[in-house]
Amino acid sequence: MKEVFALVDCNNFYVSCERVFNPRLQGRLVIVLSNNDGCVVARSNEAKELGIGMGVPAFEIANVLKKHNVVALSSNYTLYADMSSRVMEALSSFTPDMEVYSIDEAFLNLAGFKCSLMDYGRQMQQTVKKWTGIPVSIGIAGTKTLAKIANHIAKRSTQADGVLDLTALANLEEVLAKVPVEKVWGVGIKTTIRLKRAGITTSLDLSKADIGWMRNCFGVVGVRTIYELQGVCCYQLEQNPPAKKSMIVSRMFGEPIQDIAQLKEAIATYATRAGEKLREQKLAAGAMCIFVTTSRFIENKYFNSHTIEFAVSTNDTTELIQAALSSIDKLYRKNCRFKKCGVILIGLVPEGQIQRGLFDNAERERARRLMQAIDAINTKVSSPVRWAVEGINQPWQVKFKRRSSRFTTRWDELPEVV
Repeated sequence: MKEVFALVDCNNFYVSCERVFNPRLQGRLVIVLSNNDGCVVARSNEAKELGIGMGVPAFEIANVLKKHNVVALSSNYTLYADMSSRVMEALSSFTPDMEVYSIDEAFLNLAGFKCSLMDYGRQMQQTVKKWTGIPVSIGIAGTKTLAKIANHIAKRSTQADGVLDLTALANLEEVLAKVPVEKVWGVGIKTTIRLKRAGITTSLDLSKADIGWMRNCFGVVGVRTIYELQGVCCYQLEQNPPAKKSMIVSRMFGEPIQDIAQLKEAIATYATRAGEKLREQKLAAGAMCIFVTTSRFIENKYFNSHTIEFAVSTNDTTELIQAALSSIDKLYRKNCRFKKCGVILIGLVPEGQIQRGLFDNAERERARRLMQAIDAINTKVSSPVRWAVEGINQPWQVKFKRRSSRFTTRWDELPEVV
């Protein structure tokens, strides 16, 4: 059976989520900022047309934002994650074979569908919009790489109006000739530079590149890209993604930290979240790396890290906090204005495969029940159980001064109709 993939991509996802609950933002210039309202991470089409670039620091374009009355919002990750799950749930009703590729993208397997794929794509688009309020674009093709290209065109073509089926086109080469090579899935900046030096500037050029040359320059991944552009499927759906090998919890501070007590509060908070994430995914960590850093833009910048290996792989928050605090004692330096710290968990294994040590006498079953009880409480109440070492006021927390309400996940922030 010939493979057929649909790539569904939410349009300007973060901005679209904000517009669902604030219709006054429709048609306006809107941007969403990163942690501490630092850089632009999402833009409405109107903001893109104004020339606001992705990743630009907000302070550099302050005059532009004021002059054009641009609405700048803080990231509302809780809202975006919940809206993403609703979009994916809506899409899952159209096929049982789906790969959630990112927070705003999903591949669907449409192989064997006898209906008009254009009509089916249009139905998906309308259903997601009706159920969630999120506009999506859909690209349909015989490979994932071609589906990405179809989606790219569907977003920008007024004729396609958000849905494009390349399997129904007889002139695929004409389409590829109009798509720059940097828009091909998996082709990054460095690869683009090398390809253009070799005279490969479009997707069509890449599809006709010499296989041997591509293998020598870019390895098997480059060869697969050529085959995918030629319509030969090299990538199937990943419905069961491989287990994670590492996990990180880290954020910039709302304001620099000089006091070791506050630094310990922050690292304890991140270690706590790391433990929660491990238990959510039924994993345990064999080792943990703690790092601290100042701003990289100051003269006496400082970065350091410390790794601790656990005698027995663990997801016990108490063990993670103890290891994190002891690391901070080694990493702390007086008079440094720390801008960020973090926890990196490595050597992850399924919690059911933890290898106990011969001389391990820790009460692990008791600790497991304690973690279960705390997790159960924290999922049911809005003021979760916290460890004392995390502190109370936490002045170092990330600042979200312009964040909208978490409309779908907090009872006290539900939208009001007046």
